[in-house]
Amino acid sequence: TQEVAQLLRRIAGLALAMEGEADVVARLIGELQAAQASLAAIAPEDMAPRVGPDAPAGKRVYLDHSRDIGAYNPCFPEYIIEVEGSRARGTVTFPLAFEGPPGIVHGGVLATFLDCVIQHHNCDVGVAGKTTSLLMEYHRPTPLFELLSFEIDRQVDDTRIISRARLLRAEKPEKV
Repeated sequence: TQEVAQLLRRIAGLALAMEGEADVVARLIGELQAAQASLAAIAPEDMAPRVGPDAPAGKRVYLDHSRDIGAYNPCFPEYIIEVEGSRARGTVTFPLAFEGPPGIVHGGVLATFLDCVIQHHNCDVGVAGKTTSLLMEYHRPTPLFELLSFEIDRQVDDTRIISRARLLRAEKPEKV
């Protein structure tokens, strides 16, 4: 799953960069259609997740979506995170597959990314919950292909976890 995720993300970026017809893309489409048919023949009929020790057979395996989503999901960027209690920090580079405006990461992708790394942080420290609110403030366009850093600060009270995350240019500590 991890190899497929990395490869599909890179192939998507390369295919998006193509202009005009290319024989390799036509062959790739044919090979992917054949792979889809082969996988569909052996995939579980019930695509509901199989969760817990007493889950009935015949459903799909559930991958824990609380951590390292980019490692196994080609629709999410890979990232590195280091958790130290109420603080976490890490790095990410958004490839072409996440482009919105020209050369810029799509804002919805940024919101999803921050929601997921905040969840990763919360799971690593042992207390997590469902996102009830997410407020994004965009200060500058976020560039593709550039190493970015992120920081998360977390506070917990009796009923809520409040996390504040910042996405910054790795070279210059400037908010994006």
